[in-house]
Amino acid sequence: MTQRATLRGAARTDISQRADVLICGASFAGLAVARELKGSGADVLVVDRYEIGERATSACAAPTPWLHAMGVQSAIRQEIPCMAFHTPHGSARFRLPWSWSSFDYKQLCHALYEQTDARFEIAKVEARDGDTVITDRGNLSSPLIVDALGWRRVLGPGANVQPPAAAISRGLEVHPHGASTDLDIWIDRSLIRHGYAWSVPADGEQRIGVGSYQPRDHVKEPTKDITRRLARDAVRYQGNWFPHKLRPAAQDGVFFAGDSAGHCLPLSGEGIRTAFYFGIAAGRELRAVIDETKTREEALHDYGAFSHAHKPAFTYALALQRAIPRLPPRALTALLALMGRERPCRRAFDWYLRVASPAFADAPR
Repeated sequence: MTQRATLRGAARTDISQRADVLICGASFAGLAVARELKGSGADVLVVDRYEIGERATSACAAPTPWLHAMGVQSAIRQEIPCMAFHTPHGSARFRLPWSWSSFDYKQLCHALYEQTDARFEIAKVEARDGDTVITDRGNLSSPLIVDALGWRRVLGPGANVQPPAAAISRGLEVHPHGASTDLDIWIDRSLIRHGYAWSVPADGEQRIGVGSYQPRDHVKEPTKDITRRLARDAVRYQGNWFPHKLRPAAQDGVFFAGDSAGHCLPLSGEGIRTAFYFGIAAGRELRAVIDETKTREEALHDYGAFSHAHKPAFTYALALQRAIPRLPPRALTALLALMGRERPCRRAFDWYLRVASPAFADAPR
């Protein structure tokens, strides 16, 4: 159970103020935006309902090249060079052309924040009225607003579509003590019909969970089931919803990054490096406005077009997400065995990394 470190009672004083840039959300996407604005001369305010790094909602694993590109390699707990896929009819182990790494969420968030010159306040963002964001600690105003608050898309216009009607997946995981070497994936309909289970090693801890592409399907019992199969204890639960469809990244004067824009890859449910990637892109557009080389409207248009240009890759991944659960299990096992060969594995995973390449983090603004 997460222990809140956020302000309570009399400590929750009024913080009404104005900033040059207001970033709502202090996780992967929001901190990537703030990082990109360092040295711009702008007064950047980051706001979140939790203290920075307080509340992890994912298995906290990302491609190792991205963690190095973001300068947060100190948060790595275990590098994982291989993935293993399991079905009821067999297993296939892949040595990847690049590695994954599990990391400590709090340490990573603090490492990102240390690369910014932004200010931070704790407040719950509730709504928006034009250039004013309404929080439980007062009104915050800015001409440049970023929504990096997650799938709820709090600052978007109109009513937000909620699960189970939304194009959204759900996941739950536990964090028992244990050790392993591979990132294991189970595609097994006896566990979850439309989704997969996972085990991510993290230097003495295993992050074991289940994700479902169908938000109506519950995942607690399947999570307990896979944990029992691995002879681990179902302890320290955490879970979240995550999108599997792109949404407009620029709308009604607001920049959306991360899950609020659907920047979570279908099929894999991976959203950390895409949050970095699109957060950097949003930060660069905001910096252009600060430098007066673009108007806000031009920056919004260009950022929205940048996000939309990735739609083919997201659409392809979504098609695979819909197709794989329909494949006969034996056919899926044979396909995985084929993909485990060096050449197909390299081509597939290199393409997957290029969808949001770590080289983008080092590219000139």
